[in-house]
Amino acid sequence: MLTPQGLKGKQYRVTGNAYPRLGRPPRKSRKVIAMLAALLALALIGLGGVQLYDIFHGRSGNASAQACADQSGKPLAAPTPGATPGAPAASGGPAAAVDPHAVPAPTAVTVNVYNATTKAGLAGRTAEEFKKRGFVIGKVGNAPAELDKKVPGTAQVIAGPTGAAAGTLVSSQIAGATVTADARTDASVDFVIGDSYNALLDENQAAAALALATKPSPTPSATGSC
Repeated sequence: MLTPQGLKGKQYRVTGNAYPRLGRPPRKSRKVIAMLAALLALALIGLGGVQLYDIFHGRSGNASAQACADQSGKPLAAPTPGATPGAPAASGGPAAAVDPHAVPAPTAVTVNVYNATTKAGLAGRTAEEFKKRGFVIGKVGNAPAELDKKVPGTAQVIAGPTGAAAGTLVSSQIAGATVTADARTDASVDFVIGDSYNALLDENQAAAALALATKPSPTPSATGSC
């Protein structure tokens, strides 16, 4: 109850909505806020779905490959196919990798067969076996003095840098061969018979040995370190 000044003590009641009260927002504002919240929730769900799709479809591997790019901006080179154990290498260096597609046919490989043992006739008989498999036979005879009676294993296969693939093919014909390199410039291969030699592998075994020798090494995982 208010008694305004000059009204002689009479009391008056203030009515109406001259003094608005604070209350809940209008229904329209609440609907707008609810819609915005729903849109935000949908956006978050969509972003999460895209990330899961990328993970399950290997997109993350692309990012790893990009991170492994060198300073020139180009991706790092793919790994070279696995080196054949004991494959010929220039100047006595590490074994060279042999591309399985570069391995020549036997008809394109000249094999020199030398006997480094005391058993007579091994070079001739072994040369005949190589000839039956399609190889071209070069020189046949006793091993040179630096190798004569100095090959303790089954055989020593010798080739130059240009004959690395041919050396791999020849070495796959015998188990336990030692493969070395020299400085020859042609693609011929020397097959020096050692003390432990008995016979060449059969052709199926030789084919399996060649496939194993030229099998590429596994590709590094996309999530691996650079």
